[in-house]
Amino acid sequence: MIEGRAHLFGDNINTDYIIAGKYTKTLDYSVWVSHLFEDISPGFSQKVKPGDCVVDGRNFGCGSSREQAAVALKYAQVGAVLAKSFARIFFRNAINLGIPALICNTDEIHDGDQLEIDLTNQKIYNLTTHQILTIEPLPDVMIQILSEGGLTPYLKKFKTFKKPQVKEGRA
Repeated sequence: MIEGRAHLFGDNINTDYIIAGKYTKTLDYSVWVSHLFEDISPGFSQKVKPGDCVVDGRNFGCGSSREQAAVALKYAQVGAVLAKSFARIFFRNAINLGIPALICNTDEIHDGDQLEIDLTNQKIYNLTTHQILTIEPLPDVMIQILSEGGLTPYLKKFKTFKKPQVKEGRA
């Protein structure tokens, strides 16, 4: 289970809004964390707590393929990113780093709502409004990657991707 507060943003949050390129010249991740979303949400790095969720509209992570955007969120200990849609490369970077990037209808989530995310059952419980949101289903292998903390820990443990089981009668 992932538990935390919702931090609401809008549509088309690009990787430069997440972490501006001028800060990626260092490998000191604490610098990246201290500048998260600074152009659109000053003080975000002081507000975010471990497990909190970034909640967005459409096309989160668009723009450059800057992996540092997902890395900065990981080191800020963001529990998950919820959005109606993601830029493809950001989505893969997040999953590979062990950050749940979950597609759902975010219209009924408000800034500050307390959320509980159940990846196994692919549900989001809004503890503030008592609503249950359904997550667009993730493939089992992605759930397993997230459960292991990202692609690197997953591959260290299993040495390869687990092959999906073929059900009888299907080729």
